[in-house]
Amino acid sequence: MKPSTPPHTAMQGPLAGVRVLDLTSVVLGPLATQILGDYGADVIKVEGPEGDHARARGVTLHPGMASIYLAINRNKRSLAIDLKTEPGKEILRRLIPTVDVVVHNMRVQAIDKLGFGYEDVAALNPGIVYCAATGFDQSGPDRSKPAFDDIIQAACGLVALNSVGREQPDYSPTLIADKTAGLAVVNSVLAALYHRERTGCGQYLEVPMFETLVSFMLTEHLAGQTFAGAGLPGGYTRLLTGGRKPLRTKDGYVAILPYTATHWRKFFESAERGDLADEYCVDNRQARSENIPSMYRAMAQIASERTTAELMDICAKMDIPATLIYGIDDLMAHPQLKAVSLFQTMEHPDVGTIRYVNPATKFAATPASVRLPAPSLGQHTLELLGEAGYTEEQRALFLENGIVFRDARSESSSSSA
Repeated sequence: MKPSTPPHTAMQGPLAGVRVLDLTSVVLGPLATQILGDYGADVIKVEGPEGDHARARGVTLHPGMASIYLAINRNKRSLAIDLKTEPGKEILRRLIPTVDVVVHNMRVQAIDKLGFGYEDVAALNPGIVYCAATGFDQSGPDRSKPAFDDIIQAACGLVALNSVGREQPDYSPTLIADKTAGLAVVNSVLAALYHRERTGCGQYLEVPMFETLVSFMLTEHLAGQTFAGAGLPGGYTRLLTGGRKPLRTKDGYVAILPYTATHWRKFFESAERGDLADEYCVDNRQARSENIPSMYRAMAQIASERTTAELMDICAKMDIPATLIYGIDDLMAHPQLKAVSLFQTMEHPDVGTIRYVNPATKFAATPASVRLPAPSLGQHTLELLGEAGYTEEQRALFLENGIVFRDARSESSSSSA
């Protein structure tokens, strides 16, 4: 039987009442479990004595509380435990029957050896939704290979696509493989929870990073390869060779994307070049697609003769998609983001005032929310052991013997959570 919801995690969100055992680290898994937490789940973050690697990733002003860790570990409670010890394993075994979901991103062989593979966990909790976020599909020859964001970017075709028109290959400057696979984990867990709600049955899920990213990339880039046997290449031409790029203006750059025939005609007419709309046959969808490179070149020439403000005004009046180009540090002042209060601040008990990004998805009846800041290492260890039925004396003994751990800041942090 699951313990009652702790008083500091009020029942709210569409996943209120769902309990998640989070055995993930770094980015992919923690991002996924944070979203589940934002949706109301009670997420128990299990860490080893050294803590999640992400605790030292990004900007670090306070040891163990780096910017990336803070960004993807809110709405969780930290249980620091040495799973290499038998008492540590027994603590986890006692928790497993109380949870609905287990998520891990270890190599399958490693977690099986540890004693917490699917068969082991399902024996303790037959209704468990068990999600393994792997690097590669476990039915393939690469199943045991290590996988990180850069490796998957290179393997899935993204680096090659990002290198078109450049002198050498390069990675995308964002953890796109980790984050995309993390979202896939969320989707799979939600689907499995829905299935269990209907049937009462748990199941094993596998979300392989490599295959997920290949599928993601080929949505548009399968292209000619769609037609088996036709001998046509993959790659979405409009993105690779169509000239779509930010436009240089008299005083900077702007992003403009005429998309429909009406957009193109209005744009050319605004520059008193309505003849180009006829020349490029913008009203004929097929012809327009074939003429896209020439149309982009003409648009670039027109843009270079006007200021950014003039172009933005033209696009606003004609309902043509357009935006200024915002840098990372400019986003806090974006009028849209300010209006919807996307950025918020909180007082973190360990690091002071921090900025975070509110959950973007809105639920009218069961809103997502930020209830807990990212925890210090082992902040909730004693609390969680108590929920698992351990006495105060047993908990003290675990701490003394190095079975469980708690950051020196945890006592004050936990009491102020």
